[in-house]
Amino acid sequence: MALSGALKRCQRIFSWVPVMIITSVVLWSYYAYVFELCLFTLRNTLEKGKLSSLDISLEKVFGEFPMAYLLVFHVCFVMFSWTYWKSIFTPPSSPSKKFHLSYTDKERYGKEERPDVQRQILVEIARKLPVFTRAPSGAIRFCDHCQVIKPDRCHHCSACERCVLKMDHHCPWVNNCVGFSNYKFFLLFLTYSMLYCIFIAATVFRYFLMFWVGKLPNGPAKFHVLFLLFVALMFFVSLMFLFAYHCWLVAKNRSTLEAFTAPVFLSGPDRSGFDIGVRRNLEQVFGEERRLWLIPVFSSLGDAHFFPLRSQNESQNPLLANEGQWQEGGSDAENTTLQRDPSVTIEMEP
Repeated sequence: MALSGALKRCQRIFSWVPVMIITSVVLWSYYAYVFELCLFTLRNTLEKGKLSSLDISLEKVFGEFPMAYLLVFHVCFVMFSWTYWKSIFTPPSSPSKKFHLSYTDKERYGKEERPDVQRQILVEIARKLPVFTRAPSGAIRFCDHCQVIKPDRCHHCSACERCVLKMDHHCPWVNNCVGFSNYKFFLLFLTYSMLYCIFIAATVFRYFLMFWVGKLPNGPAKFHVLFLLFVALMFFVSLMFLFAYHCWLVAKNRSTLEAFTAPVFLSGPDRSGFDIGVRRNLEQVFGEERRLWLIPVFSSLGDAHFFPLRSQNESQNPLLANEGQWQEGGSDAENTTLQRDPSVTIEMEP
């Protein structure tokens, strides 16, 4: 037991290594851009008049530099850092108490030795909950580890050791599970990461060429500028593909897990089961107030315990029609209005 505990502690420590790598690269890029390029190289060269005859097109865009460079750079840096922080330290949302087995149900379930009676106990509990998706076998999804009947789009994360609402994936680069509570922050993190990289690459490229052909004096800044361009372009290309993939997922209202394994409904597997149109799909993640879309504050719709379905419009969808019944304050009598199929069985999922 002691060895197992030590291994888990080591695993938790090493799980922060990717975050420390990203943090170190970003802090170095800040030093290289602000101090080595803008303050030491550009300002000193401008003061000596060595760039007065050069045709620098970016100067027409940013005006007097390096101050304009620094202003735009710091806006990108702050938004990147803010979204990265929110992606890392926003805890994943877990199912509410209504989906957990009560103390009485746990005791009744644990004492019962007959599998068919155990399944019936769980079926009775599931009848009170807004659960539409099923396990591949058609059984109601139940997490034996968390002792919880899984809401739609909820999955158990072995790294976080919990069930996560609307789980997308576990990301080692943020050392966190990306799900309902922080998916918007993760998307904005990708967005501002790309802007940060492309701004650095665009403004550094000309000085990279100048150092390369010898128009700027050799020194420590040359090394930093060369690697700034290389690292910015490398990260931008990687992020571009990941960002494009998640944009496609949002437009289709799918998670990464659902893109690989279609969610199963009573009618069968359907990857587009939660697709309710591009505009409404975007609102599911970013909210209805568009002024908040690009700001890392939580604005996603709902509470991730139930979702509108493609096959049902709002007037027909019992999840929407009875939304108020599934709030924490709802009574047990009210919650019984949404009935499940009593013939379904329960499948244990680790």
